[in-house]
Formats: sequence, C-alpha cells, structure tokens
Amino acid sequence: MAAGKSGPTRILVAGGGYVGLYTALRLQSKLRRNEASITVVDPQPHMTYQPFIPEASGGSIEPRHVVVPLRRVLRKCNVLTGRITKVEHARKVALMEAPDGHVEEIEYDQLVVALGSVARTLPIPGLAEVGIAAKTIGEAIYLRNHVLSRLDAAASTPDPEQRRRMLSFLVIGGGFAGIEMVGELEDMARYACRYYDNIKPEDMRWVVVDAANRVLPEVSPKMGVYTVERLMDRGIEVYLETLVKSVEGGHVVLSDGTEFDTDTVIWTAGVKANPVLAETDLPLDPRGRLRCTASLQVEGTSDAWGAGDCTAVPDLSRIEEDPQATCSPSAQHAVRQSKVLANNIVASLRGRKVRDYYHKYLGSVASLGLYKGVADVAGIKLKGYPAWAMHRAYHVSKMPTFNRKFRIIMDWTMALLFRREVISLGQINEPKAEFERVAKG
Repeated sequence: MAAGKSGPTRILVAGGGYVGLYTALRLQSKLRRNEASITVVDPQPHMTYQPFIPEASGGSIEPRHVVVPLRRVLRKCNVLTGRITKVEHARKVALMEAPDGHVEEIEYDQLVVALGSVARTLPIPGLAEVGIAAKTIGEAIYLRNHVLSRLDAAASTPDPEQRRRMLSFLVIGGGFAGIEMVGELEDMARYACRYYDNIKPEDMRWVVVDAANRVLPEVSPKMGVYTVERLMDRGIEVYLETLVKSVEGGHVVLSDGTEFDTDTVIWTAGVKANPVLAETDLPLDPRGRLRCTASLQVEGTSDAWGAGDCTAVPDLSRIEEDPQATCSPSAQHAVRQSKVLANNIVASLRGRKVRDYYHKYLGSVASLGLYKGVADVAGIKLKGYPAWAMHRAYHVSKMPTFNRKFRIIMDWTMALLFRREVISLGQINEPKAEFERVAKG
C-alpha cells in the first residue's frame, strides 16, 4: 500500500495486450481481497494474439477466436476502453482519452506500462494512402476480404492491365509477420483459384521486398535460404537488399528499377515502441523504449513497471557476450515477462524481494502456409510439416484461456474435415454503401 493511503493500492495497467492481460490476470488471482484495485486501460475491449493474425487472414482460424474479451476474463479488474495519452508519474496521474473524445485523469499508486508497439513506417510516397499493416484483427479481416475481392474483380474485367494490377500483391518486410502473411494469403488465394474458370494460380503475382540480405533474421541463415527457396517454388518473387522507392497510386517502384501496379500493399517492415511513451516523464532509450531493470521496474522508480515490446529489458542470458543486450520484441519474452512482472508487484506490495527476469531465447517457429513451416528451436532445425505442426502447437499453448484454445483447435479440426471457405465479405468495409444508394433513389 502506498504511503499515506488508507485504501487498497491502486494499480494502473496501461495497455490490454498480451503483457497487460496476463499481468492483470495473474494479479487478480494472487492479490488478497482489498489488497489492491486493478484498472486496465486499452483502446480495444479485447486482447489480440498477434501470432495468429496471418492464419486469421488466411481463413484457417475464425477471427473472433484470436481475440480475448478483457471484461470477460478480468472479472476482478476495472476495464476501461480508452487511450492513454499522457503519463505524469511525478504526480501519479495518467490521462485517458475515451471513445467519445472526453479526457479524464486516472490516479494510481503503481503503474504497469504495457503499451506494446506500433507499425514502424518510412516516408515512402503513397504508403499512407495505399498501404495497410497486419497487426490488428480488423486488418486481418480486411486483408482476407480484400484479396478475395481482387480475385472476384479480376475474373469480371475484360481489361488485361486492370486484371494484372488486381492480381498483383506486394508485401513489404521479410520478418516473421511478412513471411507468414504472404504464406497464408497466397495459400488461400491459390486454393480459391479452383473456383474461377479464368484465373489460374500462375496468373497471380506475389512479391516480397526487404532491405536486408535475408528473410526471417530470427532463424539461422540456412533456414532463411530454405524459406526463400520454398516461396520461390510457389512462384512468389523475393527481392532482398531492395528498397521500395514509391507506391503512389498503387504504382510500385523498387530500387533495382522494377516497376508494377497493384491494388494491395501490405506493410510488415518492423515495429517501434508505442509513441505515447514520449508523452511521459519516464526514462526512455534512444529507440523510444521504456528503460527497465532486469526486475522489470522502470529505471529510477520503485512504483512503475514495464514489459513487452515497448520496453528495453536487459537480456541476462546474453549479458556476457553483449552487456547492452535487451530482450527481443517477441511473444516468447512477453509470455514470461508478464508472469515475473505480476509476481514482482505482489512481492513489492508485501515488502518481499523482487527477482530478475531471465530467459534464454529458445528459438523461433514460422508458418509458410498450410502444412508448411520452418523451425529453429534449441539447435534443432525442422522444415515442412513437422515445423508447421510445432508452430501451431506452441502458439495454441500460449493462447490465453481454455475457451480460446478449444475454439482454435476446433477451427483447425473443421478445416481438416471440410473445404476451406473462400468467400469475400467485402461489404463490411462499407456497410452503409448499399443503403445510401437506395436511399438517394
């Protein structure tokens, strides 16, 4: 309990993503009655398990099943839908902007910063107008409907130039998000082609562009080469050490001189710490991340904590080889950091010693589409079906709540028994368009 306070300690969890949800979930189970009150603030009323975004886009998982409703699982917490816009830790106050636009102050005694990351963009002409990221469930639903709608439109146009444009798809970024997204979407579109008399898989053009000299930097170079080879076997073009110069009006210009037109530009070229952190009086590193100690406390404080993508937490497993090493922004670290963070807050409130976060990165798994994947875990390298199965097994085990685990497994089971659904529900992007048309006569 904070000094001078007569009531329960007020804990504010800024962010309801993986770290925020799991920290609050553990706190509500470990804290004694009236020991503390927990308030969770996030712009969305749900947590999205982002590793399943590509499968939700590709139709392997029902989109609703990769989100966890905060109010349903955080029954002992006060969940507020709003956006943290500023933190004045010196006054122990955070400003929240609600959906209706009003701003209110939230006072707290202990702060948990779990604001996560946002897409890191570059000043590429046309990107803001034609590009879309792949981080939210809304973007996943949009991408699925958009890709299928391009097939519908291409099958109905007599214009060969328009057809080529509609059947061209660009993914910028060769990390996990980009490779998994292109793998799932190309897989879905390839399957959908069987229902079009005038579209063959080879009529589509899928392009991946990355400025680095390899894809999937989290796995070994050999596995990265294997991934590129498998993508190219499917006709996917991979441009490495290449920059996107412009995408104005959907006209793509690459640094090697390649040009083509497309209706689809998917941006997955990295993330950055939530820029809201700049509106705080908390210490940040040169990359805008919250500076934290190994015990997940914000540097220089005893009542502010942080974890996940928005923080710079020392990686004690690599400290000997690189004293400046910090934990990578991955689900693997977020899962474990949230557990240590919640335990340390409870220990701090009860006057006990906190412990440092230590986890040696085990490796990575990635899906390249249905039954295809790569894995580099603890020195063991797997390809194809075994890697794909490992990818699914690992991530479903980390999906919050038994309810969501079961629903996802059922989605996969139904996909094995029945054919993939390839229906475009593009009307949800403009739900009022038809009504406005008939209302205007």
